Amino acid sequence: MSRLGIFVDRKTLANAEQLTALIRCRDVAESMGHHAEFIFPVDINRIPHMDALFIRTRTDPMNIAYVAAQMADFHGIPVIDDPRSIQICSDKINMYSHLMKNKVAIPRTVFVSKHDLTVEYATNLFDTLGTPLILKEPSTSFSLRVEKVQDIATFFQVARRFIKLSDWFVVQQYVESKYDWRVGVLGGRLLYACKYTIPSVTFKIQASVNGHIVYCGVESVPETKVPPGVISLGIDAAKAIGNGLYGVDIKNSNGDACVIEVNDNPSIESGEDTCYPRVFEEIIAHLLAA
Repeated sequence: MSRLGIFVDRKTLANAEQLTALIRCRDVAESMGHHAEFIFPVDINRIPHMDALFIRTRTDPMNIAYVAAQMADFHGIPVIDDPRSIQICSDKINMYSHLMKNKVAIPRTVFVSKHDLTVEYATNLFDTLGTPLILKEPSTSFSLRVEKVQDIATFFQVARRFIKLSDWFVVQQYVESKYDWRVGVLGGRLLYACKYTIPSVTFKIQASVNGHIVYCGVESVPETKVPPGVISLGIDAAKAIGNGLYGVDIKNSNGDACVIEVNDNPSIESGEDTCYPRVFEEIIAHLLAA
C-alpha cells in the first residue's frame, strides 16, 4: 500500500468547494488501494515518509508549500507541483520566456524595466501593441496586479506601482474574448478542459469590483467539443514548463489561439472536471507510478 500525502493548510479547508474536492481526492486514492492523508504545515516533517505528495495550497516560492515541494524533491518523492514548475509559473517573466523559447503562441509581449519608463517608450508600446495594453506584475496570481490601461497617464500610474514590487513587469497586447479556455494537462497529456466565462464587469476571470470579488463562470467541456488547436496549444505550453500538472489559459479570438498564462496547481474544485470524472484517479496514478 502506497502512502499519498495531500499538503493543505487551514485556508484551503475553509473553502467548502476545495474541502469537498480534497475529500474526493482522498477517497479516490483509498479506492485505488492507497493510504491518503492530509499534511498541514505543522506536520511538514512527515513528508519524507510519504510515497508521493500532492500539494493543494498556494505554491509561490514565498509560501511554505514551496518548502514542502523542495523537501519531497530532495528525498526523491514524486510531487505535484515540483519546485521547478513553481519557480517558473510564479514568475510571469520566467514563464513567458519559456513559452517564447519554445515558440508557443502568446499575445505580443514586452518585458519592461524601470529604466524604460519614459513617455517616448510608453508611446511606442501603444503604437506597437495597440490600445488598451495589459500590464502584469510578475508575481501576480488569481488575476491580482493585472491591469488594463487605455492611455499613457494610466500606464505610468500602474507601472510605478508595479515597479515598487519588481524591477520588471510585463506589457501585453490586449486580446478581447468573452471566455478563456482552461486546458488541464498532466504529464504532457490532456487531463480536462473547461471554459471560464469572464464576468461582464471586468476583463479578468477574477476581480474586485466595488469592494466585491466577482468570479468567472465555469463550464466543463468534453474533449470532442474543444477546438483541436486549443488542446494542442495547451499541451505545447505545458511541455514548455515541465512534465507536471498545469492549467493553461487560452484565448481563441477569431480562430487565432494564444496562451495567456500557464498555472501550476490549477483549480479542480469548481466543476472544471465535471466531464472528466477520472481526473483525481489519473493524478494519483501519475504520482505513484513515477
